[in-house]
Amino acid sequence: MALVPYEEGAGWGARQLHSPSATYRFASHTIRLRQDWRRLGVAAVVWDAAVVLCAYLETGGIDLGDRSVIELGAGTGLLGIVATLLGARVTITDRAAALEFLESNVQANLPSELRPRAVVKELTWGKDLGNFPPGAFDFILGADIVYLEETFAELLQTLEHLCSEQTVILLSCRIRYERDHKFLKMLRGHFSVYEVHYDSSKDVHIYKAQRGSRKDDF
Repeated sequence: MALVPYEEGAGWGARQLHSPSATYRFASHTIRLRQDWRRLGVAAVVWDAAVVLCAYLETGGIDLGDRSVIELGAGTGLLGIVATLLGARVTITDRAAALEFLESNVQANLPSELRPRAVVKELTWGKDLGNFPPGAFDFILGADIVYLEETFAELLQTLEHLCSEQTVILLSCRIRYERDHKFLKMLRGHFSVYEVHYDSSKDVHIYKAQRGSRKDDF
């Protein structure tokens, strides 16, 4: 997740975004996350798309038991933490500036016996991809990572590197702008893409993408 703060304002649940912490209940665990909007901007607050995807993983019939998972643009780490609690082996990634903050949330919210199953690692999309084995992951997760058009090509390059024929990509997002539709169009040029869930209360879509025959869904 890029470290670019949104403009401050009264809307968008600003009070929650600027709170120093946020608490959730997933996978029979209470998760308390530090937030730090003023220092790290959007990378250090929990967005609705992450909450919706966590709920989908918990209730959507997806078995993460001992699966290899990578989260892109992890921010606070909520999604990666929940995936670990659900049994996955998770590589939780973000840019270098967010890693210390991310690591602190992961360590604080995983039982000691599960901490070895979650690895926090630097990943700037499109760079140093050789540090990640190609096609090694069963699932790629991303929550609200589609919003900066200048990152779209690098994000797509990263997804292509990380995917095997069997890898399932799950992206949750709000469709706020025309550029969001542009990324989905770019994505379906390389993957089969389906909308698998829509949370109308939070206006969040979840898309599933895989290699194979392409589908024109948008």
